[in-house]
Amino acid sequence: MISTKGRYALRVMLDLAEQHSDSYIPLKDIAERQGISKKYLEIIVKTLVSNGLLAGASGKGGGYKLSKKPEQYKVGQILELMEGTLSSVACLEDPDYECPRKETCQTLPMWKEFDQMVHDFFYSKTLKDLM
Repeated sequence: MISTKGRYALRVMLDLAEQHSDSYIPLKDIAERQGISKKYLEIIVKTLVSNGLLAGASGKGGGYKLSKKPEQYKVGQILELMEGTLSSVACLEDPDYECPRKETCQTLPMWKEFDQMVHDFFYSKTLKDLM
């Protein structure tokens, strides 16, 4: 399941993309438009800035803006940054995990196929597609 952190990060990114601005947008404006607590958004944008998805500036005229064009952001990139892996089962979540049933698990191929479909779906969508 995608948490509020992932969904809200996507909403912040989309909100900024829809502003069509090279100026910094105050977080309070985004919070008001999206109906999300500014305090919660501060946690989310910190991660987005530290990973280069957003640029941030403090002080008068400060706020946040996209680091790239909307078409350069994959939805999957944003969700995985905020959520971690989007794997459906624990044994596929950690690549170093050695499941004792790996060789005999009859459902593993299905989970791998499902995870690939989820990955392909989210990575086929960009912020621009959602605008």
